[in-house]
Amino acid sequence: MAVMDPIRADVLAIKFIPNVARDLAENLKLRPDQKSVAMFTCNIDDVGYTAIDEATKKAEVEVVYARSFYAGAAHASGPLSGEFIGILAGPDPAETKAGLSAAVQLIKEDACFYAADPDGKIAFYAYTISRSGTYLSKVCGVEPGEPISYLIAPPLESVYGVDAALKAAEVKMGVWYGPPGETNFGGALLTGSQSACKAACEAFRDTVIGVARNPKDYEG
Repeated sequence: MAVMDPIRADVLAIKFIPNVARDLAENLKLRPDQKSVAMFTCNIDDVGYTAIDEATKKAEVEVVYARSFYAGAAHASGPLSGEFIGILAGPDPAETKAGLSAAVQLIKEDACFYAADPDGKIAFYAYTISRSGTYLSKVCGVEPGEPISYLIAPPLESVYGVDAALKAAEVKMGVWYGPPGETNFGGALLTGSQSACKAACEAFRDTVIGVARNPKDYEG
């Protein structure tokens, strides 16, 4: 492995419920028009969150449940658990399947972590969402369609990198994920123009790689 080699997530399990049982629907807080759900697990949570947001842009679905599992995929409760579960609700199986297909496609072909060191032991996520869906826009407190920089790295790298990202472009903090999160990483969602979000991602990337190269250099 080399610096900037992609580290891709794997989808571990997928299931559909065409007509959700009433008690489960109540606990998921489904609306009367939300009859069906689609769910999946994957082994990288931040890619999973990005994917379920993508689903809301490609189908008539809403994210009704999304959680990270503590300690990450290396300490998962089972071989199909990974570190993330997402549940999408829609009016019928066709819409929920369309949403899930969009999520899976993004996981397989687009969003991924990258290696910050030659051994691949330090990984980071610096992904520009050019047009947010209904899920992450709500998390950030912006309107759907606004761009977002999704930035995640190990604890120290994340704090140092977020500071660099905020200084590199006209972006503002939507959400700060102070370390340690459930999977012992940290980061932020930043908002701004698409070009600013891209510049913020690039600054975060360069900073995290710089920390990996010189972890104890604090002079500059």
